[in-house]
Amino acid sequence: MTTESADPGTTYTLTARVLHWTMAILVLAMLFIGVFMVTSVSDFPLLVTLHEPLGFAILVLVLVRIGWRLTHTPPPLPTGMPRLERLVALYSERLIYLLLLLQPLFGWALVSASGQPVVLFGSWHLPALAPMNITLFAGLLRAHEVAAYVLYALFLAHLAGVLWNTLVVRNRVLHRMTFRLRPKPAAHSRRSPRQ
Repeated sequence: MTTESADPGTTYTLTARVLHWTMAILVLAMLFIGVFMVTSVSDFPLLVTLHEPLGFAILVLVLVRIGWRLTHTPPPLPTGMPRLERLVALYSERLIYLLLLLQPLFGWALVSASGQPVVLFGSWHLPALAPMNITLFAGLLRAHEVAAYVLYALFLAHLAGVLWNTLVVRNRVLHRMTFRLRPKPAAHSRRSPRQ
């Protein structure tokens, strides 16, 4: 089996697929870490040391991905997909991009408003994005939580839509973003018809 190269007619580019799946893993990790941060007081400091650099990595990757998306035309949606479903796919994708951009910025700003720096590694930290202010901190914390819930709901809706199209409609929509494997040519195809 060999990895199939990007097919510009039906699939996203290799770069787009790598960005998509890398971000999907990071966002899922962040959602779980966020849940544990709320429920586990004893592990909170350790979870913060994971949460902050991962959030910054997502911010950098979403900027790269938006730039890539603006300069590369995606493969078309399946021809039989209804217009309403196409519009939902288009605008939900844009909303996900917006939330992936805002969510790390909300987090960075709320940590700044608390008077603490966002620590990446060791003594490396980000400059303050907002002034120290307890009222601002409370508002940004609420915005960060609401955005996380909306992002989680959108993620589930996105997953449900992909599974519906792949398993029920069978329009191969998932193939646009996967790393498909190309089977080796069958052994009998190398033989002469007389053999």
